[in-house]
Amino acid sequence: MSPSVFAIVYFAVLLVASCAAAYYNQRSAFLLIFSLTLLSIIVGIIGGASALSMIAVTAFVIAMAAMMSYAFREFLILIVSTEMAKELRTAPLTAAFGMFIIFIYAIAGIFAPWIAPHGEAEVIASAFAPADENMLLGADQLGRDMFSRLIYGTRNSVGLALTATLLAFFMGAFAGLLAATKGGWFDNFMGRVADVIMSIPSLIFALLMLSIFGPSMPVIIIAVAIIYAPRVFRLTRAVAGNVVVMDYIEAAKLRGEGMWYLIRREILPNSTAPLIAEFGLEFCFVFLLVAGLSFLGLGIQPPTADWGSMVRENATLISFGEITPLIPAAAIALLTVGVNFVVDWMLHRSSGLKE
Repeated sequence: MSPSVFAIVYFAVLLVASCAAAYYNQRSAFLLIFSLTLLSIIVGIIGGASALSMIAVTAFVIAMAAMMSYAFREFLILIVSTEMAKELRTAPLTAAFGMFIIFIYAIAGIFAPWIAPHGEAEVIASAFAPADENMLLGADQLGRDMFSRLIYGTRNSVGLALTATLLAFFMGAFAGLLAATKGGWFDNFMGRVADVIMSIPSLIFALLMLSIFGPSMPVIIIAVAIIYAPRVFRLTRAVAGNVVVMDYIEAAKLRGEGMWYLIRREILPNSTAPLIAEFGLEFCFVFLLVAGLSFLGLGIQPPTADWGSMVRENATLISFGEITPLIPAAAIALLTVGVNFVVDWMLHRSSGLKE
């Protein structure tokens, strides 16, 4: 298709779609499509048909992602309980897209040995060999299949970050619930401990711990958990502090209920929504920190596949115009964006705001 024919067809499709949206009173769709039309006119005048083709490809990718998100949301509505289905019907497409991304990453991590065509440390070609029928993304600096290492990196990178987040969340939430329930000197002591840990820059603290004890997985998990547990503690303490002053808590105390009953049956169920949203945010922070440590060479050690170390090991390819090192970086960014989409929706639900 010649550039002139492409431009005519492109603008004709946009104008027909915008007029149809206006005719059927779809205000949001009309604003989106007609804004894209005006933007395309400006970009077409400046950049020509090549710039228009880039906009068309981008719009097509976004449209496909929106349709996939809608279909995935409808699929979830059909397979979950009635109460959960009511909640999912209110979820925006961005949240559905985030859930779809999380689902894909979970499948890749769980079934990595069956999805990856080669082992994560198996040398099958020469260094930096180009992509062929056996290697979808080519080879790395040692001749290992980049696609296989990317798939195994899902299990290693996400698994390590998820484990560290669970440990940090358990430590912080447990201490926060105890501090809010007990109060007094224990509350003050835990608050000062959290302040001291949070005053130390997270990356410097992690580098110090790994330099002293060595970059092993247990040390990484414990160091990251210590860094982020105070953040969870402060949120849990604030949320639980608003709950412990309620009348039903006083009634439970007058009935003679113990501290563990109050935490398990009264305080925790009424603090769940913001804590779940905080878990998603903490996972993003931990995931980026773990990837940064691996990029610096103090995270997951070779030959174990890890996205941060994959970016560092193949960074020289960027000088030759290859985008291969950017693929694991894009995988990190995509998961972070997807989790944030879901967290934004959950924060909106827990806040009680209406559309």
